[in-house]
Amino acid sequence: MRVCSISLDGFRNYTQFSAQFSPGVNVIWGENAQGKTNLLEAIGFLAGARSHRARGDKELIAFQRTQGTITAQVESRGRDFLIQAQLFRGARRKLFVNHVKLKTAGELSEILQTVLFCPEDLALIKAGAAERRTFLDRAICQLRPRYAEALSQYQKLLDHKTRILRDWEKNPSLLEVLEDFNEAMARAGALVIHYRAHFIRKLAEKAQVIQREFSGGGEELALSYQTVRTVTDPLGPTVTLYEALREHQNSHRRAELEAKSCLSGPHKDDLLAAINGQPARQFASQGQTRTAALSLKLAEREIFQEDTGQWPILLLDDVLSELDQRRQDFVLGRITGGQVFITGCQPPEAGTFPGNSLHIVQGTLVDAGAADDLA
Repeated sequence: MRVCSISLDGFRNYTQFSAQFSPGVNVIWGENAQGKTNLLEAIGFLAGARSHRARGDKELIAFQRTQGTITAQVESRGRDFLIQAQLFRGARRKLFVNHVKLKTAGELSEILQTVLFCPEDLALIKAGAAERRTFLDRAICQLRPRYAEALSQYQKLLDHKTRILRDWEKNPSLLEVLEDFNEAMARAGALVIHYRAHFIRKLAEKAQVIQREFSGGGEELALSYQTVRTVTDPLGPTVTLYEALREHQNSHRRAELEAKSCLSGPHKDDLLAAINGQPARQFASQGQTRTAALSLKLAEREIFQEDTGQWPILLLDDVLSELDQRRQDFVLGRITGGQVFITGCQPPEAGTFPGNSLHIVQGTLVDAGAADDLA
């Protein structure tokens, strides 16, 4: 799996830009504010039409432009694909593969998967549960289309139920359909919990090993899944999960009506992390936090490889500058295999990436109005 080349037109700070890439390690270097992160964002967008930092497509379009386009040549599963994303202000985006318009963004994940680590990912350890749910959802959606469908359905049902709970006092007849929404949410929610539980089980096994090696044996990382209290075994059959969710809904019915909000369901799930037995969110140091977050991403990458037989595209945004030399060496030794993109302010020294095919994209060419081929 690799991105062979990419062309950007009106994307972020790129007026026009094109580049070809190595199947190994690609280093994108240059000064701040030249577009290094924007380039990684464009590559990541190809894996599911999602940005890790934009709330909507219009934020991805260059100033003074009404449209932005990402076009890439991709190799995956022994085949060649031409992927194009057309973004518009005030209109729905259009996604194409080999000139055929896609029905859903999820179809992109069947071609390309990416794993991104950026400075904002420190929030995986220190922020609230929503950040960790987003991490889980983005990862599992790339691997399991059925999960993406269940998650989308659950979110739509949650939005409807939230409106019912908010407005039922003004319109009591809304309560007549509340039970129908609870039933549908429990069915979709059981699938969400099922997939999350199995992914977290694999993630915990791999991240523990990576964190231990990363820290030279000094840190033990433990991950656990926190969902509704009536679910005693998240790895159990979906029918059992459904029954547990229904029980939890029934026990919270009065509280939900009084609070006018949905208090029951996997939309409140969390991924708990502990280092050496202590909750990482409260007690991890800055170095432990960065190491743990990176361990999660490297573990995610290995799960993808085992599941699909291909390494996902690894995107590392300004990662090495915050690590000491030993930890830098560990990361560089761990990312052998597959295509990797690394951003930085300085070009790499000779021998930095032993055993990898190295391609350097000079950041001084990456700016608004660049039209050079960087190969």
